[in-house]
Amino acid sequence: MMKRSIDCALAFAALILAAPVMLVAVLAIKCVSRGPCFYSQTRMGWDGKPFRIFKIRTMHHDCEKTSGVCWSGPGDARVVPGARVLRSLKVDELPQLWNVLRGDMSLVGPRPERPEFRFVLEQHIPRYGDRLLVPQGITGPAQIQLAADCDLEDVRRKLVLDLWYVENASLWLDIRILMGTALYMVGVPCRWLARLLGLPK
Repeated sequence: MMKRSIDCALAFAALILAAPVMLVAVLAIKCVSRGPCFYSQTRMGWDGKPFRIFKIRTMHHDCEKTSGVCWSGPGDARVVPGARVLRSLKVDELPQLWNVLRGDMSLVGPRPERPEFRFVLEQHIPRYGDRLLVPQGITGPAQIQLAADCDLEDVRRKLVLDLWYVENASLWLDIRILMGTALYMVGVPCRWLARLLGLPK
């Protein structure tokens, strides 16, 4: 209950503060790409329950009609001009604060994955399903220390940190990760975050 209360309070405050940033991002996307500025996607939440996640669109509208469902890698041609900056600063993730207020997610937890990838990953990576034993989150030790997934090896590396979080989850750990996220956003190197906050490397 305390985790949920803190999630709601911080998400509400952050959503108000982030509103001007999201407005600028939305206007920038509208200038360079046709289609809606926001989009939603099905993701897996706590215990595998599906929900609709909200993000600012940084790829061409309906790009998966031609590319199919796949991870985004370096130099992805589907990303609209100028949107790489939004993606690197995680501005496109800010609408997920609304998901936190709705109760779909927590501020801290493993990154919610798409159901299209779930069963393939569970077949190839032992204990992958264990990351669903806690609420999925916007940030976490994996999100602030490793780049976005591009292949199975990336998922394996992130799973080590996700499972460490599952096994050590506490309010104090969430606070440390939120502090680490703030430091990460201003450019503090990941290796320093691990030392400063007692996170696994």
